[in-house]
Amino acid sequence: MRDVIGYEEKDPAITRHLTSGYPRFVVHPFSKLAGAHLLRSLGLSEHSVWLTSSIRAAEQLRVHLGEPASLLPPEAALTGVVFPETAGLAGRAKTFLQHTGMFLSSREAEDYLLRVGELTDAQAQEEKGFEGYAPANVKGHVARFYQHATTTDVFLATSGMNAIAATFRVVSDLQRPLGRTRWLQLGWLYIDTIAILQKFTDTPAVDHLYQSNVFDLPALEALLAAQGDRIAALITEVPTNPLIQTPDLPAIAALCRRHGVMLVIDPTIASPLNLDVLPHADVVVNSLTKYTASEGDVMLGAVVVNPHGVHAAELRARLPHALEPVYSRDIARLAAQIGDTPAVIAQINRTTPAVVEFLRTHPKVKELYWSLHPASRDNYLALARSPEAIGSMISLVVDMPAAAFYDRLRLAKGPSFGMKHTLICPFMYLAHYDLVTSESGRATLAASGLHPELMRLSIGCEPAEEIIAALAEALA
Repeated sequence: MRDVIGYEEKDPAITRHLTSGYPRFVVHPFSKLAGAHLLRSLGLSEHSVWLTSSIRAAEQLRVHLGEPASLLPPEAALTGVVFPETAGLAGRAKTFLQHTGMFLSSREAEDYLLRVGELTDAQAQEEKGFEGYAPANVKGHVARFYQHATTTDVFLATSGMNAIAATFRVVSDLQRPLGRTRWLQLGWLYIDTIAILQKFTDTPAVDHLYQSNVFDLPALEALLAAQGDRIAALITEVPTNPLIQTPDLPAIAALCRRHGVMLVIDPTIASPLNLDVLPHADVVVNSLTKYTASEGDVMLGAVVVNPHGVHAAELRARLPHALEPVYSRDIARLAAQIGDTPAVIAQINRTTPAVVEFLRTHPKVKELYWSLHPASRDNYLALARSPEAIGSMISLVVDMPAAAFYDRLRLAKGPSFGMKHTLICPFMYLAHYDLVTSESGRATLAASGLHPELMRLSIGCEPAEEIIAALAEALA
């Protein structure tokens, strides 16, 4: 836990040991090397460069940063934005790319380094490829996962976050001419989804609406009755992250349709293989980094349009122009492992209940959340593809010093989920350190039912007894 805090506080004693990390938060070493090579080759010493997934992304970043940021020249062979180090824009550039998921692919950076001789073939990463047309393979799998969609309804993105950011722009553009500029956030959502609503709505102080209680249908009905004609969309996760709460989705969908509000759903926490949400949504956004990329070595996202939705044709026409192009090697890598997804999820679904039962009855577990928590069990099962389709996610608060539990726990530690190996992280510290460490921030968390010491556990494919033994040791 000391290292987690050191990372968040940018303590050099901790950060100097970090060679890599979650790609939207820690710039990949290959991207750093590619950027340094570009600056040298262009004679731009004492400048910073931020590499992007396309020229369109670079232009959006340039506009966001303003002067003195400029695009890399065409001869650079990669796209991005450059500015003097003294401009103080690096933090804003990183945050914008984190929110929008438009960082350069590490595999594209690697290929660039090989071309310019900064890496040798012996230094390149070896990985299993895919024989065939990878985009069609991935889209076909995703369409089958959702069951109600065809490949023409599936659009790929560089990450789940890019899927969300692009969908936000497309839906906003569709609804703005109708005077609908407001977005309604239902429940506490993932940090960057919240950030998009807080920063990128037309007038954030007015246009970002938040209802923390996902179960309060009367409050939602009253809000829509009062402001429904000005709301572009309601966005929620099913279940939510990290409280794993499932709202009454059919009732919410009916309210949205009645008021002309588009419904955007993110089912990443449990996976669309476990939950049937598309019939209730106008559009679904999904991180394929989770569950489908079960080796944990590639980022990708998807947007899936409800083919029977009122706005289906417009969404299909606009989404390709808003989403970032996926690098060929990334999609090939996902194609090589996406076929494992049903088996991976089936194994996780068998293991999670055993781990939950152990934690539920342990005297040192104070709070426990999972997809079949009594508060939303019925709502979840109404959407589940089977009673066993419960997903990997468990959140817990321990009745002991959190650092003692975390430090003793012999499980892999990291901020992702939906992989073949079990992962745990002190989620609030990693995602909301600013809130955890201030009195007002803790009050904000408490108002949404969030404990600052909450741990998020993602079950993998290891035997249940191994996971339980590690938890028992840490809780002793």
